[in-house]
Amino acid sequence: MNKIKVAQIGTSVNSHGNVIFNALKKNSDVFEIVGYALPENEREKFPQNMEMFEGYKELTVDEIVNNPEIDAVVIETEEIYLTKYAQIVANHKKHIHMEKPGGTDFAEFQKLIETVKSNNTVFHVGYMYRYNPYVKELKEQIKNGELGDIISVEAQMNCIHPKEVRQWLSTFKGGMMFFLGCHLVDLIYSIQGEPKNIIPLSKSSGVSGVTAQDFGMAVFEYDNGVSFAKTSAVERGGFERRQLVVTGTEKTVELKPLEWYEGPDCYTGRYVRNSDDWNIYTPMEKSPLYDRYDNMMRSFAEMVRGEKQNPWSYDYELKLYKTVLKACGALK
Repeated sequence: MNKIKVAQIGTSVNSHGNVIFNALKKNSDVFEIVGYALPENEREKFPQNMEMFEGYKELTVDEIVNNPEIDAVVIETEEIYLTKYAQIVANHKKHIHMEKPGGTDFAEFQKLIETVKSNNTVFHVGYMYRYNPYVKELKEQIKNGELGDIISVEAQMNCIHPKEVRQWLSTFKGGMMFFLGCHLVDLIYSIQGEPKNIIPLSKSSGVSGVTAQDFGMAVFEYDNGVSFAKTSAVERGGFERRQLVVTGTEKTVELKPLEWYEGPDCYTGRYVRNSDDWNIYTPMEKSPLYDRYDNMMRSFAEMVRGEKQNPWSYDYELKLYKTVLKACGALK
């Protein structure tokens, strides 16, 4: 089996650039890293990230996109530059893995989707919950009708960030809803489809003088219920309370914690509730330990090889991105 020759463009301190490059290194039976590029003064801005690139060749963006041997490119710049470099790569008809949610401008993202669709190249976005084992099982159960009719989806992704990171959220409209809430919007949208209406409710907590929207929330209206996404950067103990709750007419499934780390790997907890009794205890099921990014990047490799089709179509990614921006109050 030939390895996929891959290069990475960019890194950042608040997103997944460092862990994705490490995932490429870890899965060396699948990927051959040709090199990396650090545009936008990233070497100077993020010196703490440079150690992970040691031993690999530094290239320019032009050298990457003009190298015919490179099959795929990973785009891991800061959010505001994602679409810019993904478009450059798409113009050279290479396969793309891109940091979520994909830049900050809808028109630019739409043009990117049109390009990769015309090229018929893989366009893979870094939403890690898509590869969570219990999330995958839950979506299959919903598809098979095991939960009955879906009434609502509640998704939370909370944590506590230092003041500097919370203020950095002002870089984009919607703040925390754009930065982490996009994962939750992806979950809700993939389960329930396009909502009738979206009400953005993001706020600034004002804690420590932060003016950015560090408390993200959005409500999604459907014919038979209301769903919501909530993501806070100022919630003590918030990581433990990250959860996904899907309520159906036949049963309710709660995934909590969505992720909990034991060493380098993590697990997900699951509660399945189908009793009508008020006072009943539901024990937690615990998934096997898994690496957050292994399945993501190995699936990307299978898509590049043509061994599997990307379940998230070009049109899905475009509609999802539009929904994210609406949840941020950045698009009507």
